[in-house]
Amino acid sequence: MNLLAGLYPLPRFRVSRHRRVLWAMSSAAILLSLIGIAISWSAPSIRAPLRPGLDFTGGTQIQIQRDCGDRCGQLRSNQVRDSLNQIDLPTEPDTPEPSLAAAGVQLLDGGASVLLRLPALSAAQGQAVVEGLAPVLGAVQPGGVSIDTIGPILGTRLLRSSLLSLAVSLVGIALYISLRYDRIYAFLALLCLGHDVLITCGVFAWLGLLAGVEANSLFAVALLTIAGYSVNDTVVIFDRIREKRRLLEGMNLTDQADEAVTATFTRSVYTSLTTLLPLVALILFGGSTLFWLAVALTIGIAVGAWSSIGVASTLLPVLSRR
Repeated sequence: MNLLAGLYPLPRFRVSRHRRVLWAMSSAAILLSLIGIAISWSAPSIRAPLRPGLDFTGGTQIQIQRDCGDRCGQLRSNQVRDSLNQIDLPTEPDTPEPSLAAAGVQLLDGGASVLLRLPALSAAQGQAVVEGLAPVLGAVQPGGVSIDTIGPILGTRLLRSSLLSLAVSLVGIALYISLRYDRIYAFLALLCLGHDVLITCGVFAWLGLLAGVEANSLFAVALLTIAGYSVNDTVVIFDRIREKRRLLEGMNLTDQADEAVTATFTRSVYTSLTTLLPLVALILFGGSTLFWLAVALTIGIAVGAWSSIGVASTLLPVLSRR
C-alpha cells in the first residue's frame, strides 16, 4: 500500500493535517450555542430555547413609520413605553383589558420606524394605541401603520406545524442518506446537518438574549433551507471521495479525502459566495421584514460550507479506521 501511495502526488490541500484545530473550533461554537440555548431556556422572560416571536406566542404587532423628512427627531424606547402606560384602551365585552406594561418596543432605521409587540388587541384597541402614541412619535407616513394580530391558538398551531415540518424534513434526509450511502457517510451527513442547525440556533439564542431578536415562522423556513443546503454540500464532497477511492486505490483514505476536498474546494467556495451575495443584498436593502431571515440563512450557509470541508471530510478517515 505504501509503495503504491508513492505513485500518486500528495494532495495540495492537506485539510486532515489541521483536523484537531478544525474540530476544536467547531466544538467551541457548539458549546457556546448550547450555553446560549440553555440560558434562554432558563430565562424567566423566555422559557424556550429561542425567544419565540409573535407567530408562535400570539398577540398584536404594530409597526409605525414616522414621517420624519430627511432626519428623524431623537426618540428613546422608554419614552414610547411611558406613553403606552398612559393609554386608556377601550373595553371589550366579556374580555379583560390587556396590559401594556410588558410591551416590547423596538426602534428601527434610526427611529424612523417603531415596532411594538403587545398582547392581543382588538381593532379598536390597536387604533387607540396608534392615536395615543401620536404626541411622542409625531407625524406618521400615509399608510405607514401596520397592525397584525395572531390569536394564541393559531400561534400554537403555527409552532406545532413548524416543528413537524422540521422533523419530517430531517427524517426524509436521514432516509435518503442512509439509502444512498453506507452508515458512516449517513452518520457524518446527519452530524454536519445537526452541527449547522445547532450553531444557527445558538447564534439566534444569543441574539434573543442580548438584542431581543425573536424566532418566527420565517426562521423555521430558514432552518429547512439550511438543512437542505448542508446535506447538498456534504453529499458533493462524499461523492468526490467515493470517486477518488476508486481512482486512487493506492492512497490511504486520509489522502483520498484530502484529494477530494482539493478537487471540490473551489466549487464549494464559489457556490457559497454566489449564494451569500444575494443574502448580503437582502441584509443591506431588504428591509426589516426579511432582515433576520437573511441573517439566519447567511450564518447557516457559511457554517454549512465550513462543516462539509472541516468536519465531514476529516472525520471520515478516523471513523472508517475504527
